[in-house]
Amino acid sequence: MGPGGLGVEGWGGGRWGTCHAEGVKDIVDRACEAALYAQDDAALDTGASLLAADPARWSGAAAELVARGETYVRQAWERGWRPADVLRLVRRDLDERHARITADLIAAEARGYARLPERWTDAEVWWKQDGRYGDQLAQREKADRFTLATAVLEVFRLLIRLPSIEPVGPLPGDPADLGEHAHIEPRMLGRIRALLAKAEATTYPEEAEALSAKAQELMARHTVDEALLTAGGGGPARTPGACRIGVEPPYEEAKAVLLDAVATANRCRAVWNSGFFFSTVVGFESDLEAVELLYTSLLVQGTAAMTRAEAAQRSGGRKRTKTFRQSFLLAYASRLGHRLAETAEHAASETPAHLPALVARDVAVTSRAEEMFPRTTTTRLRGATDHAGWEDGTAAADRAHMAGRRHPLPG
Repeated sequence: MGPGGLGVEGWGGGRWGTCHAEGVKDIVDRACEAALYAQDDAALDTGASLLAADPARWSGAAAELVARGETYVRQAWERGWRPADVLRLVRRDLDERHARITADLIAAEARGYARLPERWTDAEVWWKQDGRYGDQLAQREKADRFTLATAVLEVFRLLIRLPSIEPVGPLPGDPADLGEHAHIEPRMLGRIRALLAKAEATTYPEEAEALSAKAQELMARHTVDEALLTAGGGGPARTPGACRIGVEPPYEEAKAVLLDAVATANRCRAVWNSGFFFSTVVGFESDLEAVELLYTSLLVQGTAAMTRAEAAQRSGGRKRTKTFRQSFLLAYASRLGHRLAETAEHAASETPAHLPALVARDVAVTSRAEEMFPRTTTTRLRGATDHAGWEDGTAAADRAHMAGRRHPLPG
Protein backbone atom coordinates (compact mmCIF):
# COMPACT_ATOMS: atom_id res chain seq x y z
CA MET A 1 0.00 0.00 0.00
CA GLY A 2 0.99 3.69 -0.28
CA PRO A 3 2.92 5.62 2.35
CA GLY A 4 -0.22 6.42 4.36
CA GLY A 5 -1.82 3.00 3.82
CA LEU A 6 -2.39 0.49 6.58
CA GLY A 7 -1.28 -3.10 6.42
CA VAL A 8 -1.65 -5.41 9.39
CA GLU A 9 1.97 -4.76 10.38
CA GLY A 10 1.32 -1.00 10.55
CA TRP A 11 -0.93 -1.64 13.52
CA GLY A 12 1.68 -3.17 15.76
CA GLY A 13 4.32 -5.25 14.07
CA GLY A 14 1.96 -7.98 12.93
CA ARG A 15 0.65 -8.98 16.37
CA TRP A 16 -2.92 -8.07 15.45
CA GLY A 17 -4.69 -10.62 13.29
CA THR A 18 -6.82 -9.77 10.28
CA CYS A 19 -10.04 -9.94 12.30
CA HIS A 20 -8.62 -7.53 14.85
CA ALA A 21 -7.58 -5.17 12.05
CA GLU A 22 -11.09 -5.19 10.64
CA GLY A 23 -12.41 -4.49 14.11
CA VAL A 24 -10.26 -1.37 14.44
CA LYS A 25 -11.38 -0.07 11.08
CA ASP A 26 -15.01 -0.65 12.04
CA ILE A 27 -14.51 1.32 15.26
CA VAL A 28 -13.00 4.25 13.38
CA ASP A 29 -15.83 4.10 10.84
CA ARG A 30 -18.44 4.30 13.59
CA ALA A 31 -16.55 7.04 15.47
CA CYS A 32 -16.29 9.21 12.35
CA GLU A 33 -19.91 8.58 11.41
CA ALA A 34 -21.02 9.62 14.89
CA ALA A 35 -18.83 12.69 15.24
CA LEU A 36 -18.17 14.29 11.88
CA TYR A 37 -21.61 14.96 10.52
CA ALA A 38 -23.31 16.34 13.62
CA GLN A 39 -22.92 19.74 15.21
CA ASP A 40 -23.27 18.92 18.89
CA ASP A 41 -20.58 18.04 21.42
CA ALA A 42 -22.43 14.92 22.51
CA ALA A 43 -21.81 13.35 19.09
CA LEU A 44 -18.15 14.32 19.33
CA ASP A 45 -17.90 12.72 22.77
CA THR A 46 -19.49 9.55 21.44
CA GLY A 47 -16.96 9.29 18.63
CA ALA A 48 -14.00 9.99 20.90
CA SER A 49 -15.25 7.44 23.44
CA LEU A 50 -15.38 4.76 20.76
CA LEU A 51 -11.79 5.46 19.76
CA ALA A 52 -10.38 5.71 23.29
CA ALA A 53 -12.33 3.00 25.10
CA ASP A 54 -9.96 0.07 24.46
CA PRO A 55 -6.27 0.73 25.22
CA ALA A 56 -5.31 -2.38 23.24
CA ARG A 57 -6.83 -0.93 20.08
CA TRP A 58 -5.58 2.64 20.47
CA SER A 59 -2.47 2.11 18.32
CA GLY A 60 -4.49 0.64 15.48
CA ALA A 61 -7.16 3.33 15.77
CA ALA A 62 -4.57 6.12 15.71
CA ALA A 63 -2.90 4.62 12.64
CA GLU A 64 -6.24 4.42 10.87
CA LEU A 65 -6.93 8.04 11.84
CA VAL A 66 -3.66 9.10 10.19
CA ALA A 67 -4.77 7.39 6.97
CA ARG A 68 -8.19 9.07 7.19
CA GLY A 69 -6.50 12.40 7.83
CA GLU A 70 -4.36 12.01 4.72
CA THR A 71 -7.54 11.54 2.68
CA TYR A 72 -9.21 14.58 4.22
CA VAL A 73 -6.26 16.92 3.68
CA ARG A 74 -5.90 15.74 0.08
CA GLN A 75 -9.57 16.58 -0.45
CA ALA A 76 -8.85 20.04 0.97
CA TRP A 77 -6.02 20.53 -1.56
CA GLU A 78 -8.38 19.48 -4.36
CA ARG A 79 -10.80 22.19 -3.20
CA GLY A 80 -8.14 24.86 -3.58
CA TRP A 81 -6.68 25.01 -0.06
CA ARG A 82 -2.98 25.06 0.80
CA PRO A 83 -1.33 23.89 4.04
CA ALA A 84 -0.77 27.41 5.41
CA ASP A 85 -4.42 28.32 4.73
CA VAL A 86 -5.70 25.28 6.61
CA LEU A 87 -3.36 25.82 9.56
CA ARG A 88 -4.42 29.46 9.77
CA LEU A 89 -8.06 28.43 9.95
CA VAL A 90 -7.37 25.70 12.51
CA ARG A 91 -5.62 28.19 14.78
CA ARG A 92 -8.52 30.61 14.41
CA ASP A 93 -11.30 28.11 15.11
CA LEU A 94 -9.54 25.59 17.36
CA ASP A 95 -6.14 25.86 19.10
CA GLU A 96 -2.44 25.06 18.89
CA ARG A 97 -2.83 21.38 19.76
CA HIS A 98 -5.21 20.99 16.84
CA ALA A 99 -2.75 22.88 14.64
CA ARG A 100 0.04 20.47 15.59
CA ILE A 101 -2.16 17.49 14.76
CA THR A 102 -3.14 19.10 11.46
CA ALA A 103 0.54 19.64 10.63
CA ASP A 104 1.11 15.92 11.32
CA LEU A 105 -1.61 14.98 8.85
CA ILE A 106 -0.18 17.37 6.26
CA ALA A 107 3.27 15.82 6.72
CA ALA A 108 1.85 12.30 6.43
CA GLU A 109 0.10 13.16 3.16
CA ALA A 110 3.15 14.93 1.75
CA ARG A 111 5.55 12.04 2.31
CA GLY A 112 4.10 10.18 -0.65
CA TYR A 113 5.47 12.67 -3.21
CA ALA A 114 8.95 13.00 -4.60
CA ARG A 115 8.42 16.73 -5.11
CA LEU A 116 6.15 19.32 -3.55
CA PRO A 117 4.86 22.57 -5.10
CA GLU A 118 6.25 25.98 -4.26
CA ARG A 119 5.46 27.22 -0.73
CA TRP A 120 3.86 23.91 0.27
CA THR A 121 5.01 22.72 3.70
CA ASP A 122 8.10 22.09 5.77
CA ALA A 123 6.25 19.76 8.17
CA GLU A 124 7.90 16.36 8.55
CA VAL A 125 6.81 12.97 9.82
CA TRP A 126 8.42 12.76 13.27
CA TRP A 127 6.89 9.50 14.53
CA LYS A 128 8.56 6.16 13.89
CA GLN A 129 5.64 4.45 12.13
CA ASP A 130 1.91 4.99 11.94
CA GLY A 131 1.28 2.11 14.33
CA ARG A 132 3.13 4.06 17.04
CA TYR A 133 1.68 7.49 16.29
CA GLY A 134 -1.01 7.28 18.97
CA ASP A 135 1.40 6.54 21.81
CA GLN A 136 3.99 9.04 20.63
CA LEU A 137 1.29 11.68 20.19
CA ALA A 138 0.17 11.10 23.78
CA GLN A 139 3.74 11.62 24.95
CA ARG A 140 4.17 14.82 22.94
CA GLU A 141 0.88 16.34 23.98
CA LYS A 142 0.90 14.94 27.54
CA ALA A 143 -2.76 14.10 27.11
CA ASP A 144 -5.05 11.07 27.51
CA ARG A 145 -6.55 9.05 24.68
CA PHE A 146 -10.01 10.62 24.94
CA THR A 147 -8.61 14.16 24.72
CA LEU A 148 -6.49 13.28 21.70
CA ALA A 149 -9.30 11.41 19.94
CA THR A 150 -11.56 14.42 20.47
CA ALA A 151 -8.93 16.77 19.00
CA VAL A 152 -8.40 14.59 15.92
CA LEU A 153 -12.13 14.36 15.27
CA GLU A 154 -12.46 18.13 15.64
CA VAL A 155 -9.74 18.59 13.03
CA PHE A 156 -11.57 16.15 10.74
CA ARG A 157 -14.79 18.11 11.21
CA LEU A 158 -13.09 21.29 10.08
CA LEU A 159 -11.38 19.64 7.10
CA ILE A 160 -14.48 18.01 5.63
CA ARG A 161 -16.44 21.27 5.87
CA LEU A 162 -13.97 23.44 3.99
CA PRO A 163 -15.61 25.08 0.97
CA SER A 164 -14.01 25.27 -2.46
CA ILE A 165 -11.84 28.33 -3.09
CA GLU A 166 -9.74 29.60 -6.00
CA PRO A 167 -6.68 27.36 -6.53
CA VAL A 168 -3.36 29.20 -6.61
CA GLY A 169 -1.09 26.51 -7.97
CA PRO A 170 -0.61 22.84 -8.76
CA LEU A 171 -1.22 20.04 -6.28
CA PRO A 172 1.45 17.62 -5.05
CA GLY A 173 2.08 15.07 -7.74
CA ASP A 174 0.63 17.28 -10.48
CA PRO A 175 2.68 17.00 -13.71
CA ALA A 176 2.03 20.72 -14.29
CA ASP A 177 4.47 21.47 -11.49
CA LEU A 178 7.50 20.26 -13.42
CA GLY A 179 8.59 23.62 -14.83
CA GLU A 180 11.29 25.82 -13.36
CA HIS A 181 10.29 28.95 -11.49
CA ALA A 182 12.19 32.22 -11.69
CA HIS A 183 13.18 33.20 -8.16
CA ILE A 184 15.13 36.17 -6.91
CA GLU A 185 18.79 35.31 -7.35
CA PRO A 186 20.02 33.77 -4.05
CA ARG A 187 22.78 36.28 -3.44
CA MET A 188 20.45 39.24 -4.04
CA LEU A 189 17.74 37.58 -1.93
CA GLY A 190 20.22 37.29 0.92
CA ARG A 191 21.08 40.98 0.63
CA ILE A 192 17.40 41.98 0.63
CA ARG A 193 16.65 39.87 3.69
CA ALA A 194 19.65 41.28 5.52
CA LEU A 195 18.64 44.86 4.74
CA LEU A 196 15.08 44.32 5.92
CA ALA A 197 16.23 42.53 9.07
CA LYS A 198 18.39 45.53 9.95
CA ALA A 199 15.50 47.89 9.20
CA GLU A 200 13.30 45.95 11.61
CA ALA A 201 15.94 45.87 14.32
CA THR A 202 17.05 49.50 14.35
CA THR A 203 15.44 52.08 16.63
CA TYR A 204 16.52 54.95 14.35
CA PRO A 205 13.80 55.86 11.80
CA GLU A 206 16.24 57.38 9.30
CA GLU A 207 18.34 54.21 9.25
CA ALA A 208 15.25 52.02 8.78
CA GLU A 209 14.16 54.25 5.91
CA ALA A 210 17.50 53.99 4.14
CA LEU A 211 17.72 50.21 4.61
CA SER A 212 14.17 49.58 3.42
CA ALA A 213 14.61 51.89 0.45
CA LYS A 214 17.73 50.00 -0.61
CA ALA A 215 15.86 46.69 -0.35
CA GLN A 216 13.03 47.99 -2.53
CA GLU A 217 15.56 49.29 -5.03
CA LEU A 218 17.08 45.82 -5.36
CA MET A 219 13.63 44.27 -5.81
CA ALA A 220 12.67 46.76 -8.53
CA ARG A 221 15.98 46.24 -10.31
CA HIS A 222 15.45 42.49 -10.39
CA THR A 223 11.94 42.90 -11.82
CA VAL A 224 13.21 45.11 -14.64
CA ASP A 225 16.06 42.71 -15.43
CA GLU A 226 13.74 39.71 -15.55
CA ALA A 227 11.19 41.51 -17.73
CA LEU A 228 13.87 42.53 -20.20
CA LEU A 229 15.35 39.03 -20.30
CA THR A 230 11.96 37.50 -21.08
CA ALA A 231 11.03 40.16 -23.65
CA GLY A 232 14.37 39.74 -25.42
CA GLY A 233 13.97 35.98 -25.69
CA GLY A 234 16.92 35.39 -23.38
CA GLY A 235 14.87 33.37 -20.94
CA PRO A 236 11.97 30.92 -21.00
CA ALA A 237 8.46 32.29 -21.38
CA ARG A 238 6.84 32.49 -17.97
CA THR A 239 3.30 33.04 -16.79
CA PRO A 240 2.10 34.72 -13.61
CA GLY A 241 1.39 32.57 -10.58
CA ALA A 242 -0.27 33.26 -7.25
CA CYS A 243 0.22 32.79 -3.54
CA ARG A 244 -1.75 33.46 -0.40
CA ILE A 245 -0.53 35.67 2.43
CA GLY A 246 -2.18 35.72 5.82
CA VAL A 247 -4.02 38.90 6.81
CA GLU A 248 -5.13 38.20 10.34
CA PRO A 249 -6.85 40.14 13.13
CA PRO A 250 -6.53 42.46 14.81
CA TYR A 251 -6.77 45.43 12.43
CA GLU A 252 -6.98 43.16 9.39
CA GLU A 253 -8.48 45.88 7.20
CA ALA A 254 -5.42 48.10 7.62
CA LYS A 255 -3.15 45.10 7.00
CA ALA A 256 -5.04 44.25 3.81
CA VAL A 257 -4.60 47.84 2.61
CA LEU A 258 -0.87 47.66 3.33
CA LEU A 259 -0.50 44.35 1.49
CA ASP A 260 -2.40 45.72 -1.50
CA ALA A 261 -0.04 48.71 -1.62
CA VAL A 262 3.04 46.50 -1.49
CA ALA A 263 1.63 44.16 -4.15
CA THR A 264 0.77 47.00 -6.51
CA ALA A 265 4.21 48.58 -6.13
CA ASN A 266 5.80 45.27 -7.06
CA ARG A 267 3.59 44.77 -10.15
CA CYS A 268 1.27 42.24 -8.50
CA ARG A 269 -2.44 42.23 -7.70
CA ALA A 270 -3.94 41.39 -4.31
CA VAL A 271 -7.50 40.18 -3.60
CA TRP A 272 -8.53 40.07 0.06
CA ASN A 273 -10.70 37.28 1.50
CA SER A 274 -11.84 38.71 4.85
CA GLY A 275 -13.70 35.54 5.85
CA PHE A 276 -10.63 33.31 5.74
CA PHE A 277 -7.99 35.85 6.82
CA PHE A 278 -5.81 35.88 3.70
CA SER A 279 -5.17 37.79 0.51
CA THR A 280 -4.40 36.07 -2.78
CA VAL A 281 -1.53 37.82 -4.54
CA VAL A 282 -1.14 37.30 -8.29
CA GLY A 283 2.18 37.99 -10.01
CA PHE A 284 5.40 36.53 -11.32
CA GLU A 285 7.28 34.30 -8.92
CA SER A 286 10.14 36.62 -8.06
CA ASP A 287 7.71 39.52 -7.52
CA LEU A 288 5.63 37.36 -5.20
CA GLU A 289 8.75 36.70 -3.16
CA ALA A 290 9.42 40.42 -3.00
CA VAL A 291 5.86 41.14 -1.85
CA GLU A 292 6.06 38.58 0.96
CA LEU A 293 9.39 39.91 2.19
CA LEU A 294 8.49 43.59 2.03
CA TYR A 295 4.98 43.26 3.45
CA THR A 296 6.23 41.23 6.41
CA SER A 297 8.99 43.73 7.11
CA LEU A 298 6.78 46.82 6.82
CA LEU A 299 4.19 45.21 9.09
CA VAL A 300 6.88 44.55 11.70
CA GLN A 301 8.17 48.11 11.36
CA GLY A 302 4.65 49.55 11.58
CA THR A 303 3.79 47.53 14.67
CA ALA A 304 6.99 48.61 16.39
CA ALA A 305 6.33 52.25 15.49
CA MET A 306 2.77 51.94 16.81
CA THR A 307 4.09 50.56 20.11
CA ARG A 308 6.49 53.48 20.48
CA ALA A 309 3.71 55.96 19.62
CA GLU A 310 1.44 54.39 22.22
CA ALA A 311 4.15 54.72 24.83
CA ALA A 312 4.45 58.41 24.03
CA GLN A 313 0.68 58.79 24.30
CA ARG A 314 0.64 57.08 27.68
CA SER A 315 3.48 59.24 28.96
CA GLY A 316 1.28 62.23 28.10
CA GLY A 317 -1.50 60.86 30.26
CA ARG A 318 -3.62 59.15 27.61
CA LYS A 319 -4.67 55.50 27.92
CA ARG A 320 -3.99 53.10 25.11
CA THR A 321 -7.11 52.61 22.98
CA LYS A 322 -8.20 50.34 20.16
CA THR A 323 -9.26 53.35 18.09
CA PHE A 324 -5.74 54.78 18.33
CA ARG A 325 -4.19 51.55 17.02
CA GLN A 326 -6.79 51.17 14.26
CA SER A 327 -6.30 54.77 13.12
CA PHE A 328 -2.51 54.47 13.33
CA LEU A 329 -2.32 51.38 11.12
CA LEU A 330 -4.85 52.71 8.61
CA ALA A 331 -2.84 55.91 8.26
CA TYR A 332 0.39 53.92 8.03
CA ALA A 333 -1.03 51.70 5.28
CA SER A 334 -2.67 54.58 3.39
CA ARG A 335 0.44 56.75 3.44
CA LEU A 336 2.70 53.89 2.39
CA GLY A 337 0.34 53.17 -0.49
CA HIS A 338 0.99 56.65 -1.88
CA ARG A 339 4.72 56.43 -1.27
CA LEU A 340 5.09 52.99 -2.81
CA ALA A 341 3.15 54.10 -5.89
CA GLU A 342 5.48 57.08 -6.19
CA THR A 343 8.47 54.77 -5.93
CA ALA A 344 7.18 52.49 -8.68
CA GLU A 345 6.57 55.43 -11.02
CA HIS A 346 10.01 56.86 -10.31
CA ALA A 347 11.76 53.53 -10.96
CA ALA A 348 9.95 53.08 -14.27
CA SER A 349 10.61 56.64 -15.42
CA GLU A 350 14.38 56.23 -14.93
CA THR A 351 14.50 53.67 -17.78
CA PRO A 352 11.80 54.65 -20.32
CA ALA A 353 13.15 52.20 -22.89
CA HIS A 354 12.16 49.36 -20.54
CA LEU A 355 8.52 50.42 -20.29
CA PRO A 356 7.16 48.09 -23.03
CA ALA A 357 8.55 45.03 -21.23
CA LEU A 358 7.12 46.20 -17.91
CA VAL A 359 3.74 46.98 -19.46
CA ALA A 360 3.61 43.50 -20.99
CA ARG A 361 4.31 42.08 -17.53
CA ASP A 362 1.53 44.19 -16.01
CA VAL A 363 -0.96 43.09 -18.67
CA ALA A 364 -0.17 39.42 -18.05
CA VAL A 365 -0.66 39.81 -14.29
CA THR A 366 -3.93 41.72 -14.67
CA SER A 367 -5.26 39.14 -17.12
CA ARG A 368 -4.38 36.30 -14.76
CA ALA A 369 -5.98 38.06 -11.77
CA GLU A 370 -9.21 38.70 -13.71
CA GLU A 371 -9.26 35.07 -14.82
CA MET A 372 -8.93 33.87 -11.22
CA PHE A 373 -11.35 36.42 -9.77
CA PRO A 374 -13.92 37.40 -12.41
CA ARG A 375 -16.17 38.87 -9.70
CA THR A 376 -14.76 40.96 -6.89
CA THR A 377 -16.38 43.52 -4.62
CA THR A 378 -15.08 46.60 -2.87
CA THR A 379 -15.07 46.88 0.91
CA ARG A 380 -15.89 49.99 2.88
CA LEU A 381 -13.25 50.37 5.57
CA ARG A 382 -14.09 51.39 9.08
CA GLY A 383 -13.08 55.01 9.51
CA ALA A 384 -10.03 56.26 11.33
CA THR A 385 -11.59 58.18 14.22
CA ASP A 386 -8.51 58.92 16.33
CA HIS A 387 -6.71 62.02 15.11
CA ALA A 388 -3.54 61.37 17.13
CA GLY A 389 -3.36 57.80 15.83
CA TRP A 390 -3.73 59.01 12.23
CA GLU A 391 -1.04 61.66 12.62
CA ASP A 392 1.40 59.25 14.26
CA GLY A 393 0.71 56.55 11.67
CA THR A 394 1.30 58.99 8.83
CA ALA A 395 4.61 60.07 10.36
CA ALA A 396 5.67 56.45 10.78
CA ALA A 397 4.90 55.74 7.13
CA ASP A 398 6.99 58.73 6.07
CA ARG A 399 9.92 57.33 8.01
CA ALA A 400 9.49 53.85 6.53
CA HIS A 401 8.96 54.93 2.91
CA MET A 402 10.49 52.95 0.07
CA ALA A 403 11.06 55.76 -2.41
CA GLY A 404 14.46 56.73 -3.65
CA ARG A 405 13.39 60.37 -3.35
CA ARG A 406 13.38 61.74 0.17
CA HIS A 407 10.81 64.55 0.17
CA PRO A 408 7.50 63.84 1.97
CA LEU A 409 4.20 63.65 0.15
CA PRO A 410 1.67 66.45 0.52
CA GLY A 411 -0.65 66.01 3.47
